[in-house]
Amino acid sequence: MPCNRLPETGYIVGEAMVVGWVELDEDRMPAELRVAAGEAFPEKCERVRLGGVKLRNGNGRCGLTGGHRWRYGRETGYREGTTLTTIRELARRSGVSVATVSRVFNTPEVVSQHTRQRILDLAAEIGYLPNGSARTLATKKSNMVGLVWDTDHRRPGWRHPFLQEILVALKTALSAHGLNLLMLAGHDAAGPDDGQRYVRAVRQHNLDGAVIIDNGTRDPAVLALVEAQVPCVALDLRVDGPTSTYITSDNAGGAALAVRHLVERGHRRIATITGPLRTWPGAERLVGFRAALAGAGLPLADGHVVEGDFYLDGGHAAMDRLLALDDRPTAVFVAGDEMAVGAMRAAQAAGLRIPDDIAIVGFDDIEVAALIPPGLSTVAQNKPGFGTAAAEALVAMLHGGDDPPKPTVLPTTLVVRGTT
Repeated sequence: MPCNRLPETGYIVGEAMVVGWVELDEDRMPAELRVAAGEAFPEKCERVRLGGVKLRNGNGRCGLTGGHRWRYGRETGYREGTTLTTIRELARRSGVSVATVSRVFNTPEVVSQHTRQRILDLAAEIGYLPNGSARTLATKKSNMVGLVWDTDHRRPGWRHPFLQEILVALKTALSAHGLNLLMLAGHDAAGPDDGQRYVRAVRQHNLDGAVIIDNGTRDPAVLALVEAQVPCVALDLRVDGPTSTYITSDNAGGAALAVRHLVERGHRRIATITGPLRTWPGAERLVGFRAALAGAGLPLADGHVVEGDFYLDGGHAAMDRLLALDDRPTAVFVAGDEMAVGAMRAAQAAGLRIPDDIAIVGFDDIEVAALIPPGLSTVAQNKPGFGTAAAEALVAMLHGGDDPPKPTVLPTTLVVRGTT
């Protein structure tokens, strides 16, 4: 029996599309069918399902409003393209109040398991998704974490391979706890330059917390975020507050590993290309370098400390300066792998053989370290550990506790390859 005319009465869902599908005789139907309330479905209609309510042979209720468009798919028949079901509609169909539906998605523990499962099953059937903004207002939580990634606007810090690996691990670990990551703009062209841009962003988006990757400038906007007692975890930046902690590597210890390795290889004139000394890692690696050199009873020659910038060109320029010295070094500890690659290029351009004429040890163990000939000896950091530790520390703060987690210092290891 063909489907009769759809009833003109029944509930109205507003101007939104309704979840559902239609199975029709494909041979007789056009590629697209537009149906309005009160119109007749064509003959050969076998089954109609609108908004989770089955309609067979014209019997039953329909949630169809005017202007529903059903698109053709060869495997599935005619299928509509857009879905939007409201919380009121889900409550009506479930036979409960809107407040009960809200509790199922926001505070499920206060709803009985039977009712909760019934509502969740119906929500999945009709394609209901909770409104994120409404949930944020109800729970005071957005399940979003801000990422402050201020690596200096003059440099493409977001492309640095060391930071990329950390970011992937951070995102993965946060996702495991149901948290999303929102990158915050480093410069707020629309707002006043009052050092509050990150605080404003956190309040505007109702963020639950923040992860900070700073360039070492002690940006007032970053410090304001900590002072505002937003739950914060900083990477390679020492922060101190009742709702903040930090993750770092054993930078001094790692630098000492590199120096001792070079000493064991017989080198006595050892230089270093540092990171930016305004940064905590840059300064700590220089401390470790000096201490290990002194521990080996070796002098630090004039000009054997050159400040770099953690980037390829900076490493090349710094190595050029070292090679121009009258008593040029036989080995160089470079405080970052990308700089070390630049230093290798400079040495090779000067006609030096690595490691016969000059040995090089880097820091980070980025992917290219193992790929560039002859293979870069380096101090490896636990890059996934950075992201995972940051996520776990932030989640611990979000779940309560009188004090923030203690700072985490990740160990470093020496990886020996062809440059030494």
